[in-house]
Amino acid sequence: MKNEIKEKFLPIGTVVMLKNDTKRIMITGFCTVIGKGEKQMWDYSGCLYPEGILSSEQTLAFNHDQIEKIYYLGLADDDEERSFKTKLNRMLELMNEKNEKNEENNSHNEEKQNQENNKNEGEKV
Repeated sequence: MKNEIKEKFLPIGTVVMLKNDTKRIMITGFCTVIGKGEKQMWDYSGCLYPEGILSSEQTLAFNHDQIEKIYYLGLADDDEERSFKTKLNRMLELMNEKNEKNEENNSHNEEKQNQENNKNEGEKV
């Protein structure tokens, strides 16, 4: 198998090596959200290979661009995978749209607050 990383969202069960790492990781999930307060979404979740998931606190989160090498490609059923990737990409599009709207609203609210503050400063003079 070539050491090519063709597209984002490799199949579950794929075993990879991350850049600047020495331990292989098996992909166990997608679009992992981690963090309290301001959360961050990662492309993949995974576990050490061959150890597997020993506890939920050992789940690893990483992005596609961190993958250096693929050792084993997980099961890829064309129909199921195509359907899943379509749904996953649509979900990501919706999340991005929501984030953009939130950013626009936050920017608008900040601008409005700044105008109010400037107006109040002008009245004090």
